[in-house]
Amino acid sequence: MSPRHAADPAPEERAAVVTGLGLTTSLGGDVPTTWRALLDGVCGVERVALGEPDGPAQEYLAAPAAVDPGTVLSPAKAAHCDRAAQFALVAAREAVRDAGFTDVSALAADGSRVAVVVGVGLGGITSVLEQDRRLRTQGPGRVSPRTIPVMLPNHPAAEVGLLVGAKAGVHAPVSACASGGEALAQALGMIRDGRADIVVAGGAEAALHPLVLAGFARLRALSRRHDDPKGASRPFDADRDGFVMGEGAGLLVVESARHAAARGARVHGRLTGAGITNDSHHVAQPAPGGTGCAAAVDAALRDAGLAPEQVGHVNAHATSTPLGDLGEARALHSVFAKGVDDIAVSATKAAFGHTLGAAGAIEAVLTVLALRDRTAPPSCSLERVDPEVGLNVVGRDPAALPSGPLAAVTTSMGFGGHNVALAFAS
Repeated sequence: MSPRHAADPAPEERAAVVTGLGLTTSLGGDVPTTWRALLDGVCGVERVALGEPDGPAQEYLAAPAAVDPGTVLSPAKAAHCDRAAQFALVAAREAVRDAGFTDVSALAADGSRVAVVVGVGLGGITSVLEQDRRLRTQGPGRVSPRTIPVMLPNHPAAEVGLLVGAKAGVHAPVSACASGGEALAQALGMIRDGRADIVVAGGAEAALHPLVLAGFARLRALSRRHDDPKGASRPFDADRDGFVMGEGAGLLVVESARHAAARGARVHGRLTGAGITNDSHHVAQPAPGGTGCAAAVDAALRDAGLAPEQVGHVNAHATSTPLGDLGEARALHSVFAKGVDDIAVSATKAAFGHTLGAAGAIEAVLTVLALRDRTAPPSCSLERVDPEVGLNVVGRDPAALPSGPLAAVTTSMGFGGHNVALAFAS
């Protein structure tokens, strides 16, 4: 093994810390509003009417963003971006400012040390479908010249990269509903490898469209509880029958400990480990027994140097599907064994729905907040935990987390067999 170069930072100085948080969800347009609403048991699910401008609308269950990103960005910027990229920009601006950069451009004083990783699941799907409608109804001359840039999966990442002047790399992992989690795993690797001092990372999604909803409905993945929107998304509940789609974004500023200390940054928490696996079982169903998810959680703990008993909180993927929730529960039982009863498990998609490629990043933000505030957020619709699940799921009221050193894990899974687990510490 070659000796470490004298100018290289020590491993502990390359540790990744979280210095900035940004959110936009169905509960609120920023972190404080979303967090407060989540702890108060607010549910962002409602009935929404969706359809093409020249056709009939149909009612769906969904969790649309509480704040339209087009009202936050300048009209010129909003017009040039797909809705998913708009969400990413709103969350990125908040995260960067929360990290102490009052002028967003100040982050790029040396852009060669700044990177961006923003994952998506479906990306610019709504823009693609709108331009296809124009092509069919108005002809090729009415198709927007911005069609190609906004339909690309890297569009949100590219826009955030331009916002912060990132030159160390701009990346866009696409791993279905695990994309946001994978973006943070990649950010952790970039910090550890010394490829960047600051990585703005997370996920964004805006896919509330009749075609997408109809497709998930045909898979029998969506809740059919149309008479009870606030109780439709019921992760880990004995009566769960499918998920509710949401939209939004979560972005985090992940920074090397050395860089954060040098500029006197406030640290929300530490990103200590990541595990990525694949089921190689089925394109849309999890592996029996949650073996792939268990392997990802185990890998994240080993990467973080954590023993299972050091984990006091899990923010679970928990979409509210019968098979998915049960598989994840079995995975957690496998990893934590008898200690699983001491872990407060939050299932926050009950409140803001399943945001697909943004989910892992949004839930990473919530995990950092849970450790910071020593509060595990509630599951606003939970009636009765499925006996087969057998986890200590946080009910309708927040649960206090213990004082002292504490670690937490958040999980993400996606079609294609993707599994991502992230470990955080206070």
